[in-house]
Amino acid sequence: MTTVRLTVRNPSGLHARPAALFVRTAGRFRSKITVSDGAGGRGPVDAKSILSVLTLGVSSGTEIEVAADGEDADAAIAAIREAVEAGLGESLDGSA
Repeated sequence: MTTVRLTVRNPSGLHARPAALFVRTAGRFRSKITVSDGAGGRGPVDAKSILSVLTLGVSSGTEIEVAADGEDADAAIAAIREAVEAGLGESLDGSA
C-alpha cells in the first residue's frame, strides 16, 4: 500500500468540478484508492466515487490522505499528487 498526504490548495477544495477531476484521475487506475480528510477524521472513502469524495467536505487548505493498494498504486499516487498540486483544474491564485 502506498500512502501520501497532500494539501488541497485550490480555492474551492474538493467540490463539484475539482472533485470530478480527482475522481476521474483515480478512476484511471486498477488499484483500490481511498481518500480521507486528514484533519477532520472523515473517511477513508472510495476515491473513485464522486458522492463519497464530496461527503468529505474538503475545503481549501485541508490536508488529505490518499492511499492506493494494487499493481499500479505508485502510478496512481503520482497522478493524484500531480492533479492536486496543479490545483485540480482551478487556478491556485483564485484568478479566472
